[in-house]
Amino acid sequence: MTSAQQRVDLRAPLATRDIAALHAGDQVFVHGTLYTARDAAHKRLCAALAASEPLPIDLDGQMLYYVGPAPAPPGRVIGSAGPTTSARMDPYTPELIARSGLRAMIGKGPRGAEVVAAMRDHACVYLAATGGAAALLSECIEYADVVAYDDLGPEAIHRLEVSDFPAVVAIDSSGKSLYRAG
Repeated sequence: MTSAQQRVDLRAPLATRDIAALHAGDQVFVHGTLYTARDAAHKRLCAALAASEPLPIDLDGQMLYYVGPAPAPPGRVIGSAGPTTSARMDPYTPELIARSGLRAMIGKGPRGAEVVAAMRDHACVYLAATGGAAALLSECIEYADVVAYDDLGPEAIHRLEVSDFPAVVAIDSSGKSLYRAG
């Protein structure tokens, strides 16, 4: 970690000031509640917004983790739970950020220009979790249950309770990106 980078502990709900304090490259450890959502769930969330229907979960100040967790083996609350490629959510993300109060997303890989613009306009950050470390990341998950769209199987929206879930600020709310700088 350089002197400009810092370790940050995050717990939702996040306020605008929490997001503004984060900078690309900061190490983040997430505690508390995360919600999962992949592209099929994003499509349904945006359809609900378009129809002026309430979302099945309150995303105001929350974090979404782009993951489709594996089934839990005996004695575990969840199976492997590594990040999926975030670009698949890009067609839906600007609307979710603008209309739901979403404050952070966790995934892997770069994001499109429209997503970064929405992040700048609405105080949101993008955190990167380590791809290929699904089994290790699942050890940070203490509780998991399906809270919406259970018919989507692993792509259903889960509520996860996490402790010391590691990530790095890949794109901060000013639009600074490790993907462009690195």
